[in-house]
Amino acid sequence: MLTAFFRAFRTPDLRRKIFFTVAIMALFRFGSYIPTPGIDYAAVQRCIDLSSNSDSTGLYALVNLFSGGALLQLSIFALGIMPYITASIIIQLLTVVIPRFEALKEEGQSGTAKLTQYTRYLTIGLAVLQSTTYVAISRTQGGLFTNCSETLIPNDSLFTLGVMVLTMTAGTGLIMWLGELVTEKGIGNGMSLLIFTSIAASFPSALWTIKTQRGFNTFFLVIAIGLLIMAAVIFVEQSQRRIPVQYAKRQVGRRAYGGTTTYIPIKVNMAGVIPVIFASSLLYLPALIAQFQGQNSTAGWVTWINDHLVRGDHPIYITAYFVLIVFFTYFYVAITFNPDEVAENMKKYGGFIPGIRAGRPTADYLEYVLSRITLAGALYLGMVALVPLIALILVDANQNFPFGGTSILIVVGVGLETVKQIESQLQQRHYEGFLR
Repeated sequence: MLTAFFRAFRTPDLRRKIFFTVAIMALFRFGSYIPTPGIDYAAVQRCIDLSSNSDSTGLYALVNLFSGGALLQLSIFALGIMPYITASIIIQLLTVVIPRFEALKEEGQSGTAKLTQYTRYLTIGLAVLQSTTYVAISRTQGGLFTNCSETLIPNDSLFTLGVMVLTMTAGTGLIMWLGELVTEKGIGNGMSLLIFTSIAASFPSALWTIKTQRGFNTFFLVIAIGLLIMAAVIFVEQSQRRIPVQYAKRQVGRRAYGGTTTYIPIKVNMAGVIPVIFASSLLYLPALIAQFQGQNSTAGWVTWINDHLVRGDHPIYITAYFVLIVFFTYFYVAITFNPDEVAENMKKYGGFIPGIRAGRPTADYLEYVLSRITLAGALYLGMVALVPLIALILVDANQNFPFGGTSILIVVGVGLETVKQIESQLQQRHYEGFLR
């Protein structure tokens, strides 16, 4: 592996791509520390220091995770990549609902380019909405940091607030452009690598906080558990059920086609990290609505939400989180993998599963296999996502516990995909890849 790694740097064009990708990632992290105009930076830092040992930022944990801590810094990249992720998910779901989007998806490259354009427009719209929300929350004392009464925006004139919204929206547009640059001229998927950068940047501080609060014994125990979780995630992410497919031999003119045997790879975790994001976002909404009612609201439903759906160590929160992840796993797999379409394409090209008749029986068999393997994937996602919540109870860590949930799934998934891309480029140049 190390030999292949050094060979990658000896290849001029591959070395340029790697350095370009690293430079963009460094620029992205640099922008996460540039404060938005109109923010009292010193007050923000005091609130962050005051909240570092508490769970007062748990409500914004997901967005803060994807922004690499830039949200609570109220920087120009405060929104991070979250608007683009949300826009991509919405467009992907709409391709099943809107016939026009489905037709664009089937057009190939030109249709995909059009859908990408729609995603960009929707990203900017969501960025305006989210930046307006965060600016409004930051205006009120105790809005963003519930245990801090500092005034984060000294001058809350309409012009200042407008500049802040515009700056955060422009920051999201710049992140989107940087991600597309990495995809085009660098290594790996640009958006995924920027998310990877944001999450990986929070690991050292989270681990050091555990060491400071709990000592070296717990620190090394957490690292050991993290390595075990990472190994288990890699094993499951690489696991797949291979359904054999045989193609009949056809004679077209003087040439023979088909007669080959291949397989349909069905991954154990076909949904990736999307169900975890969906479940976190859905549980985030009631807490956000309750917060707009005010911290001192006496309404019964506000009190119930604050007691049961804000902190992650409550049994109701844990149960709801797990059930939502299982539900969204089935939901997402159902809209992204169509057994009827796969069976129809196999029948069109003379393919069949040994022992299964072509057509409807093949679709039923695929649906049978998919429903059972999705159950294993859903339970796996639920258990991995609950790791930081269990750590919250056992280790008394905060909800940004480094090894578990969304963070470990994204870090491992993006890491594996990037290594595969580097390996494929090495193999094109007749070198040995990372994986032997």
